[in-house]
Amino acid sequence: MSDVLVLGSTGTTGSRVVRGLKALGVPVRAATRTPAQPGQIRFDWADPATYGPALDGVSAVYLIVPAVADPRPFVESFLDHAPRTRVVLLSSSSVHEDTPVLGALPGLVRQRPGWTVLRPSWFMQNFAGDHQVAQGVRAGRIVTATGDGRVAFVDAGDIAAVAVRALTDPEPHNTDHLLTGPRALSYAEAAAIVAHHLGRPVAHEPVSAGEYTQFLVRDGIPGQYAAMLASLDEAIRGGAEDRVTDTVERVTGRPARDFVTFTHEEIR
Repeated sequence: MSDVLVLGSTGTTGSRVVRGLKALGVPVRAATRTPAQPGQIRFDWADPATYGPALDGVSAVYLIVPAVADPRPFVESFLDHAPRTRVVLLSSSSVHEDTPVLGALPGLVRQRPGWTVLRPSWFMQNFAGDHQVAQGVRAGRIVTATGDGRVAFVDAGDIAAVAVRALTDPEPHNTDHLLTGPRALSYAEAAAIVAHHLGRPVAHEPVSAGEYTQFLVRDGIPGQYAAMLASLDEAIRGGAEDRVTDTVERVTGRPARDFVTFTHEEIR
């Protein structure tokens, strides 16, 4: 098949999509603002002159939208450069049609002749690396406003595996894929799994949405963004993410990664 363009190619899911495509022998254009390795191509959302060369001749695109206040004009301009290209959009299970700004983006993609919208639950990888939850793991205190609400945390590798199939299957999926892990856990339950693995205390500290907003602001997060994150936690408290799908296994043919396995293999 023709080249597949992967935006966000050095990120959590994009880097895994690149590896998955290469493992299948699919030619990959790994988009980055500063290409330094073979197979990488310059792409910058702030520079529309990079859109055409990045898209020229590609068969499909893994689309991660820019982190700007209103990404829609950028995405519309980008898609106009390749009207017949298959597009796989990374969205979120928490994004719906009425979600401000981001809710309009799946509709743009669904106008394509071949499309997929990936709607993953919260990433298992949030418990590792530099994420705020991972900082809580290291401190032994994970603070959220989720209460006893449960989340079917999903592994980034499983998201990428579904994306690779959506990008390369002979027939476009033309559907939304709601992606979750194999079971839903409260943050208290997840913290207990992590604590058992690490052999030291890691506890979940539930707070109100207002308290969580202030907690994030003290951690350096802008107030408006902190309030938005707190509202997502409130949705979890209300049960919005307490669901499990079989999408990963149905699309890839293998079970979704379990949180215990992730913890043993990636949390140190």
